[in-house]
Amino acid sequence: MASYNKVILMGNFTRDPELRQTQSGTSVCRFSIAVNRSFAGQDGDKREETCYVEVDSFGRSAENIAKYFSKGRPILLEGRLRQDTWEDKETGKARNKIVVVLERFEFVGGARDASSGGGDFDASQGGNAYRRATPPPRGKAPERVDDLEDDDVPF
Repeated sequence: MASYNKVILMGNFTRDPELRQTQSGTSVCRFSIAVNRSFAGQDGDKREETCYVEVDSFGRSAENIAKYFSKGRPILLEGRLRQDTWEDKETGKARNKIVVVLERFEFVGGARDASSGGGDFDASQGGNAYRRATPPPRGKAPERVDDLEDDDVPF
């Protein structure tokens, strides 16, 4: 049977991202976002529900998220679901939770927003690819974020 594991979410950081390094030197960033939904209840009253989602990112994407995002900032992300399972040390019971593994993200927000960038980083390429919706002012888009010069940054 075929399966498809893709998640697209937009929400706000519930806390500052936590950046750590694995023993092999890979950057890992864990953060949580709140995704809100507004709807009308059966009685016609406006209601809101909030879903809190844990997200893991790796490599260059993890470093960029830790550098440019903080509590309250909006983010648009794409990823896949992963189920983490472990044994609770206190009760001995099996525990599990669903986590989003980041594959790609975009800065969202206005020009006054410090996290606004107008571009996105592609985590599938180690977070090194940079793409803008509009063509760059000179020549072609850079292959890597490291290749950007100050004059190439759109903000």
